Amino acid sequence: MRTVIITDGRYRSAIAAARELGRAGYDVVVTEARADERAEPPVFSSRFARGAWIEGSVKDAEYPDRLLAFLRRFDRPVLLPVGAATLRTVSGRKADFAAVSDFLIADPAALEALNDKNRVHEAAEALGLPVPKQYTDAPERYPVVVKPHCGEASGLKAKDRYCVANNEAELTRALERFRPYDPDPIVQEKVEGDGEGVSVLLAEGSRLVRAICHRRLREYPMSGGPSTCCITEYDAGKIDAAVRLLAHFGFVGLAMVEFKGGRILEVNPRVWGTFPLTVFAGAGFCESYVREAAGERVPYAPKNYETGKKMRFFVNDLAASADLLRHGKRKAGLSGLLDAFRVPEGLKDPEDRRAYRKYISSYFRR
Repeated sequence: MRTVIITDGRYRSAIAAARELGRAGYDVVVTEARADERAEPPVFSSRFARGAWIEGSVKDAEYPDRLLAFLRRFDRPVLLPVGAATLRTVSGRKADFAAVSDFLIADPAALEALNDKNRVHEAAEALGLPVPKQYTDAPERYPVVVKPHCGEASGLKAKDRYCVANNEAELTRALERFRPYDPDPIVQEKVEGDGEGVSVLLAEGSRLVRAICHRRLREYPMSGGPSTCCITEYDAGKIDAAVRLLAHFGFVGLAMVEFKGGRILEVNPRVWGTFPLTVFAGAGFCESYVREAAGERVPYAPKNYETGKKMRFFVNDLAASADLLRHGKRKAGLSGLLDAFRVPEGLKDPEDRRAYRKYISSYFRR
């Protein structure tokens, strides 16, 4: 039985990944850095995985060696990093980690480039892909969106990594707000329309293995935070655009390309927030990742998942619905509240109730 090591168990994506792989017959071990999480992660209670602590923090200089030592305890496991810090750690020492495990992870240069919103914008534009208009001088019109080149590197929460400015005075304040994190923040036109994501798994040579499309139905905060409720769709054109963009950087691994109003906004070159949707809709990302990492060639099957599949994150979606009501969006807010009875929770699993109960309780504890 092949062992799969999933890192950063505090993230909800680790629960989804552990369930898919455990059901597929793999020996699943999920790690967490003890200094980064005071309580035991919910995934440690899953019937589909075993939990294991790694001493210290992922921020420690010793973390790479600690993770390597942990991996050596197994017979060449497949490594699936969930957290961005662990992903960077492995990418930065690929030769050392490749000596003891198998994985699909991009080189540091590709991760750095794809985390830079301006470099993504420039590459997409050069490839002829649709992007928002970007301003280097005074904007021609408002509103505009202001954001740092790499919001993740700033340490800001997802909802705080951008700011909408409706006039010159607000733009000045937004630029000052972000300058401690980025001396030259990005200013783009504010694109209207639905938020969409194209998530892919790319093997060596940026070969497409799996793809899934989704559209956001609600987000929190409503002004542009993380998705709380979404629905699966299929768009071959957007998948092609996403793969072309990622291949331009020689990307390998898991990533999501974000679209809005049909235009590319940014890339998450790692496991993303709505990753549980890949399991919920039966897209087979996790098992395909393991098989490809272990040396098997997995053929791409277009539209191999269930479309029209809605999923929500219960507590976050209630907050999103309440936010809509607070801002006078009565119909949308009430629809969101009704979805508490109509749309399944993405992490609720009748065969893994203990992990879900612990996930909900840990959310309120935080």
